[in-house]
Amino acid sequence: MAKKKGKPFDKYHYYALAVQSPDADAKFMRDTYKELRGKDPFLLREDFCAAFAISCAWTKLGGKYRAVGVDFDPEPIAYGRTHYVSQLTSSQASRLEILQKNVLDQDLPAVDIVCALNFSYFGFKKRNTLRQYFQSVFTSLKKDGVLILDCFGGSQCWEPNVDETEHEDENFSYFWDQDTFNPITHHAMFYIHFKRKGERKRERVFTYDWRMWTIPELRELLEEVGFRKSTVYWEGSDDDGEGDGVFTPSEEGEDCEAWVAYIVAEK
Repeated sequence: MAKKKGKPFDKYHYYALAVQSPDADAKFMRDTYKELRGKDPFLLREDFCAAFAISCAWTKLGGKYRAVGVDFDPEPIAYGRTHYVSQLTSSQASRLEILQKNVLDQDLPAVDIVCALNFSYFGFKKRNTLRQYFQSVFTSLKKDGVLILDCFGGSQCWEPNVDETEHEDENFSYFWDQDTFNPITHHAMFYIHFKRKGERKRERVFTYDWRMWTIPELRELLEEVGFRKSTVYWEGSDDDGEGDGVFTPSEEGEDCEAWVAYIVAEK
């Protein structure tokens, strides 16, 4: 008798389960903009959008919410069209536009919010290139526009290590592997591995060749290109000392081994 085959391995599916929270991200961006500007933001641009899950979540916030996703890689865009757009209503899908372009292009749409999440802009390893990107975003934002970034750091990020997270309800483990870190350049190599229960470990499913930018560096660059203000939204802690998913404005962060924060820059 032939051995029964399991479901085909879908790397984007497991990536979404392991690291993404598009609904929460969309609501955080909407609510933060409303707190800062006193009005609703309706047009979002998701840079480095890959399979554009956040853009899809944005269209679900209401009938006036429109999203533009920008990425130059055709593979995740094709995945998003097949697996995510198909889950939208016709109204939601009509308010979604995906552009296969470089985020450094000068002709991108003017919007209320630009977001660059999942640390995607860490791929810009030269200061001048990151400055060019921030300048392009500043120019393309509407008068009351904001740029929302996420970033991460902590002492754990300055040395090679592997962190495993078990997802028992989905029968797989996710591995975040920091393979190298150069303290002189702050260049680091990261990999994502997956292991489904009863199967071999799939190594280096995703690879990230990044520079570990610090919050002060990012805020100084944002100020240089013209943003009038930047605010760090720091994550609170639960009773066990773990992140509680609640991000609030702060100028003092806890010196912990690993942290994630948002930076919100106002035009």
